[in-house]
Amino acid sequence: MDFTDILNTTETYLKNCVAADAETIDSDSEALKTALVGLEDRSLLALRVPQKWGGADIDAQTFYEYQELTARYSGALGFLQTQHHSATAMLANSDNELLKSRCLPAIALGELRLGVGFSHLRRSGNPAVTATPAQNGYLLSGKVPWVTGFGLFQNFIVAALLPDDRAVFGLLPFENIASASGKISCSEVMPLIAMSSTNTVTVTMSNWLLDESKIISFQPKDWILKNDTKNILNFVPATFGCIRAGLDIIQAAGETKKASFIVSAYEKLAHKLDRLKQNFPESQHSSKAEQLAVRAQAIDLAVRCGHAAVAVSSGAANSQKHSAGRVYREALVYTVSGQTQDVMAATLDELIKF
Repeated sequence: MDFTDILNTTETYLKNCVAADAETIDSDSEALKTALVGLEDRSLLALRVPQKWGGADIDAQTFYEYQELTARYSGALGFLQTQHHSATAMLANSDNELLKSRCLPAIALGELRLGVGFSHLRRSGNPAVTATPAQNGYLLSGKVPWVTGFGLFQNFIVAALLPDDRAVFGLLPFENIASASGKISCSEVMPLIAMSSTNTVTVTMSNWLLDESKIISFQPKDWILKNDTKNILNFVPATFGCIRAGLDIIQAAGETKKASFIVSAYEKLAHKLDRLKQNFPESQHSSKAEQLAVRAQAIDLAVRCGHAAVAVSSGAANSQKHSAGRVYREALVYTVSGQTQDVMAATLDELIKF
């Protein structure tokens, strides 16, 4: 399947099998799992697996378009597959060839899905998870505040801080388990106001043995901060998808209500998206300040389009089952996803422009 076929297959599946159930998928984890398996059955969860292991290994631009598509038709599905693809890419870049030979073909075959649990590395102060050297590996103890995909992913990648201030990344079971290897406890699913079906939990580890065979990499303590600087634009394509979802609602309302002012609003907002998308490729080679501005502009436009979708939907938008409310809430998620102090500042700068 070439890259164009991948995008065509993705859009066809999302339009025919996901779009009509987006509200249910947003709140029902079983419906979300069904949608995720649909991607998996079409080999759309192995897009960042190298071809030698059975994946597609698509280029960055194609992956950006894929991210936009999934977010447009279901924010929950889009967010969940992002977690999996992030973990897959990290595993694919590991030097642990034995682990890769076990896991990457399984991902390509639709037998394994992965989550991530290392955003806590952004926090200052005492480490959330520590790793103590032990025979054949490291003993992990602590609490990962946010891990998405409980019951939807079989494993997740965790990061723990070593005594020498490096971070070790390894693969853990994503389940409640007590064994000779230690204990892993997953909390109740968090009651979130957006994308609650993605089953985000807190994971606590008590002297869990991360065997050497499950180690993915070692990184400096500040790895995630440097990674954030390199990946400022990573969430922008999904944010574009959220914008497009809002525009879809506005466009449909304009056609149904025969209101010229709605059509005019749609055209102006769509033009703003077109300009952002036209500038996006060039922004990937621009300065950090310029990239932060693009990220903030995308966030701002997502919130505006979500709000406009609510406005044109009138009182019906207040229903838990209405698409306008869902898209408005999804804009909240893209506002804070992978948020750093720099992204927060850029977002506020954009919001206070009068």
